[in-house]
Amino acid sequence: MTQLENHIGGAWVVVDTTESLPVINPATGEILTRVPLSPAIEVDRAAQAAAAAFPEWRETPAVERVQYLFRLKRLLDENLDDLARTLTNECGKTLQESSDELRRGIQNVEVACGIPLMIQGYNNEDIARGIDEIMWRQPLGVVAAITPFNFPGMIPLWFLPFAIACGNTFILKPSERVPNTAGKLFRLLEQTGLPKGVVNLVNGAKEAVDALLDHPAVRAISFVGSTPIAKYVYTRASANGKRAQCQGGAKNPVILLPDADVESTTRIVTESAFGCAGQRCLAASVAVTVGEARRLFVQPLVEAANSRVVGYGLDPGVQMGPVITAESKTRIERLIETGIKEGARPVADGRKASVKGREKGNFVRPTILQDVPADGTLGGTEIFGPVLSLVQVETVEAAIRLVNSGRFGNMACLFTSNGAAARKFRHEAQAGNIGINVGVAAPMAFYPFSGWKDSFFGDLHGQGRDAVEFYTDKKVVIERWPAS
Repeated sequence: MTQLENHIGGAWVVVDTTESLPVINPATGEILTRVPLSPAIEVDRAAQAAAAAFPEWRETPAVERVQYLFRLKRLLDENLDDLARTLTNECGKTLQESSDELRRGIQNVEVACGIPLMIQGYNNEDIARGIDEIMWRQPLGVVAAITPFNFPGMIPLWFLPFAIACGNTFILKPSERVPNTAGKLFRLLEQTGLPKGVVNLVNGAKEAVDALLDHPAVRAISFVGSTPIAKYVYTRASANGKRAQCQGGAKNPVILLPDADVESTTRIVTESAFGCAGQRCLAASVAVTVGEARRLFVQPLVEAANSRVVGYGLDPGVQMGPVITAESKTRIERLIETGIKEGARPVADGRKASVKGREKGNFVRPTILQDVPADGTLGGTEIFGPVLSLVQVETVEAAIRLVNSGRFGNMACLFTSNGAAARKFRHEAQAGNIGINVGVAAPMAFYPFSGWKDSFFGDLHGQGRDAVEFYTDKKVVIERWPAS
């Protein structure tokens, strides 16, 4: 069984460890490869390589740095199908979902190519007589990203292009569950001709994460994952004097008003809830029906859930793949059972799912639970699976109060044909990403991915201008040149 290598200082490196984990196709149970659990010394090697590469890279003009990103964009386009198949095999998504994810990642590369404009500072002449003031941005140094299993292609590209375009050198620690996509990404980065040490890849688990958080050469940490781990990463990184942007979990509500279009809303909401098997931080997890909307929407939602084709993402016609591990499947089914015990009624029950010919897969079919108690376990738990809870309220005001009562604030969406209701909702809803008749309010790459409350720890988010601010220090120069 092949074991993956790290990429450090421009070379592929065999990891000196006896500890490794199998990388398993969640739809078939097949072992794809093994991933080494790098010890702290491997992180130190990567950090030293990145630090050695930094002085020359920061002196490289921004217009030259982005030429490597233009090449990367072309290579990603040319290899998209191969990357998508790799992603599907280790992550479980459908091939279309994998392709769409990668295109989102490529958008970040495209936006980062505009760094020569985005990194500009500003200045004033004669702030006092004969004195000028200038602000410019300079790179931090070595920065790192710790990325999750659910978007192994897109999320590394939230960070890497902006970081290196700003003049930093970079270390990626991908999820140990899905390391193959990152490995292929680094094979493409090699082809761009990037100088050695500008980008580095370290496989591993908690020891590698802690080593990045503690290493004195690493100036900034980007993280995406669950809220408990995001809080841990933010706390430890901050205690070590590092910048940190840590995206956590979510419990995303969608509000359905009676005047919303039933057909399109049903399609959009079920795609949001069950796309990627519900394993995305912008998945709809609670549908709040307002007044008569309950009578209009429950049955169409159930029919759409029950008709969704579940299976291996490379098989024709499949609309939803498995969850990532057998442990995830067990956890999700236990949460469904907990919800039922607390009074919810399963109107679409996806437990004990099996797909013919894929009996080893980690499948949970789309599940809808009606009358979920707002104060019950499921009301505040991120299930991270294909489970949609239904809650009934009588007014828009009550729906907004329900949205704002939660501890998460990643996304909230409203479905309506009433402009006044939409304006009220987008103004009052306490979430960083708001959708109006949109089920997955994923910002474009030139906007920040703006989670609030327990969905985000930090000040500056990923993507767009926030990324440029995060990956640079501001330097202010005040100068006087007396006449000779």
